[in-house]
Amino acid sequence: MSESLEQVTHIESVRLGEDGKSVVIIDQTQLPNRLEYLTLRTREEMFDAIKLLKVRGAPAIGICAGYCIYALAARYGVSEPDKFLTRFRADKDFLNASRPTAVNLSWALGRMEQVLLAHISEPIPAILDLLRAECIAIHREDIAMCRAISEYGLSLLHDGDGILTHCNAGPLATSRYGTGQGPLFLGKEKGYTFRVFADETRPLLQGARLTSYELQRAGVDVTLICDNMASIVMKNGWIDACLVGCDRVAANGDAANKIGTSGVAILAKHYDIPFYVLGPTSTIDMACPDGDHIPIELRDPEEIKTKFYAQPMALPEVKCYDPSFDVTDHSLITAIITEKGICRPPFTDSLAALFR
Repeated sequence: MSESLEQVTHIESVRLGEDGKSVVIIDQTQLPNRLEYLTLRTREEMFDAIKLLKVRGAPAIGICAGYCIYALAARYGVSEPDKFLTRFRADKDFLNASRPTAVNLSWALGRMEQVLLAHISEPIPAILDLLRAECIAIHREDIAMCRAISEYGLSLLHDGDGILTHCNAGPLATSRYGTGQGPLFLGKEKGYTFRVFADETRPLLQGARLTSYELQRAGVDVTLICDNMASIVMKNGWIDACLVGCDRVAANGDAANKIGTSGVAILAKHYDIPFYVLGPTSTIDMACPDGDHIPIELRDPEEIKTKFYAQPMALPEVKCYDPSFDVTDHSLITAIITEKGICRPPFTDSLAALFR
């Protein structure tokens, strides 16, 4: 049964705990069968929540990181600025090591550190107030960014379009509406009718467990397909556009997203289907020249051999290569959609213009 659209698009996947010293998240590894909330209090719990994808999606990771570093700082109980800074930086580096590909993690932690450095001479209680305000600002800004991205993305679609998605970039992965799936929810709100085909998306099946879950709950027409079925639905003429999120975009427009995204882009090019990457400007790493410089996270091989099966699907001695992301070459991308506007090739120019 469908829930109200607002219930789906306004779900809080991450928030600061009521005590101000913890972070509350939806455990996305339990969906779609159970909706469970976790309270994170220690840096080890926070690290594991990000590493194990209990909280995931580039924007949500950034929001979570801001709240986590503040919640940890609120527990220090020290009055000396140098000791406070030392502990803060140790926690920042520890959390930052949890996911190397998603640039929003380092972006949010760096933003929190800049607030601390700018006010390091002030009393610790004042610093904590400023850090709290900053992590809340990161969250509020993401809500506005997701709405803007969804508006720009929707402007490229038409009522009745068939849409292919890969991975999950909806409300669970962000703060409101989403990025890659944001136009679908906003379109539903405005009366558009879309036919969505959601790739299951390895290695952790976010498309199956999360994207189809969100869209079905919102009353959007969604069909789940395996990753290797993308070609046939395109050949059948059922797809008018591809919408995907991103975890990092290089200065030349190369974009890292969940493994399999580059294959979808290659197929879309073959079938002359627009391929759109949607994400906030915080995922654009202008210090990264191209996709060859984006670190690719490798996951535990057991995630594809045993995780979703009653019995192993491969012999124990079989080797597995389990990258979490791949990089889509900029030449395959029709446009990159941000909260500041729609960027088109050449991306070296259009992306740089966003920051001028």
